[in-house]
Amino acid sequence: MRGVVRVLVADLLAERRPHRADAARNFDAILAAGRIAFAAGGTDVSLDEIARQAGVGVATLYRNFPSREDLVEAVYVTEVDELCRYGERLAGRGDPWDALVSWLRRFVGYLGTKRILLDALDRESGAFRACRDALYATGEPLLARAQQAGRARADVTVDDVLRFFLGVTSAPVSSRRQRDRFLAMAVAGLAA
Repeated sequence: MRGVVRVLVADLLAERRPHRADAARNFDAILAAGRIAFAAGGTDVSLDEIARQAGVGVATLYRNFPSREDLVEAVYVTEVDELCRYGERLAGRGDPWDALVSWLRRFVGYLGTKRILLDALDRESGAFRACRDALYATGEPLLARAQQAGRARADVTVDDVLRFFLGVTSAPVSSRRQRDRFLAMAVAGLAA
């Protein structure tokens, strides 16, 4: 199931990505510029500025992403795909607990920087649901391996873990150090 769900997320971008090499480069440049711009200025940043940063005309941006929501969704899907790829690289390798904690730390970092994207997405869209399913499908085997090794609590599900870590990341913090302490407490609470 994990591979199937992740493929669905990757397909969301692949079906939109142009086949011509120059058009694909423009598509990728717009995504990269959008990622940086949204992280720095939120989802209300000027699309003209994103096109300029990508080195393309605004018409090229709109040809690839007809609306702001389309670009936000594509950036979000790209981020989720990268997080899932990272989890797949960790699966079956090394210490099960270290793999789970490493993925959860990346998940928390991802949530911290992508909350703006989450707020701008249609949570009923097929893309959002596919991304959520992919995150669960990636985290579940990592958790199961850590549980089988006796390192993670046996009485929790991947849904419990992801919602718990989502809650930890949404709490306002006064500093990065405080966020790191919250994360350490959450990890300790997950340990067997």
